[in-house]
Amino acid sequence: MSPDFPVAVDQRGAVAIWTIDRPDRMNALSRATIDALGALAREAQSNDSIRAIVITGAGDKAFCAGADLKERQGMPEHQVLALLDRYRSELGGIDRSTKPVAAAINGVALGGGLELALCCDLRVAAAHATLGLPEASLGIIPGAGATQRLPRIVGEGRAKEMILLSRRLTADESLAWGLVHRITPPGRSVVEDAIEWLAPIAEGAPIAQAAALEAIDRALSVSLEVGLELEKLSYIKTLVSEDRTEALAAFAEKRKARFRGR
Repeated sequence: MSPDFPVAVDQRGAVAIWTIDRPDRMNALSRATIDALGALAREAQSNDSIRAIVITGAGDKAFCAGADLKERQGMPEHQVLALLDRYRSELGGIDRSTKPVAAAINGVALGGGLELALCCDLRVAAAHATLGLPEASLGIIPGAGATQRLPRIVGEGRAKEMILLSRRLTADESLAWGLVHRITPPGRSVVEDAIEWLAPIAEGAPIAQAAALEAIDRALSVSLEVGLELEKLSYIKTLVSEDRTEALAAFAEKRKARFRGR
């Protein structure tokens, strides 16, 4: 894997698989890694063969251990802030993706690694995974979105507990808190498990899925009344789609629908 593009790319049917391939660095987020993930997110938007995306890390020890501290060593403050902006712009492409994205957390997901997972719509964790945000114990705070995304997922109180106490959660605790959606049974590949779990998305109606993501994401920053109006606009996109007509025909004919994203 080229150090300039340290993310391995594969595709299984309609599911794209992006693997951070830096196992010697616990799959830490270098500048090149951040840029690669951003480029892949942009490319996926116009690739009709991709209906879902799985992000994972190489090996079985780390999904992503966070920022590449070796790269940051000696970096002046203005460069650290510039890198922080890059996290926001590039990883934001994953957060805003119209294709559902799942994190296959195959080991530790710490700091920026957990923040990457929080950008994803869904999270599947290996039974031995550990999730945490240690930044406060290092004299800083999570700066790639965790203070905003984590409370929306687990609630304000639990988010404060994780961040202020630098608490690390097991996979079981993460599932109980709603931080992950599924735990892969021991001995099974978390990526394979995630791909199988995502089958309803890979075989589903892309327009409807994109509209649902749009409606849900919009609801996070507006009142219920405004959110309901925005939901209606998203619904209209599905109402006029060929996929909807196909779904009704398939139901009447008692067969499986063949969605084409039109």
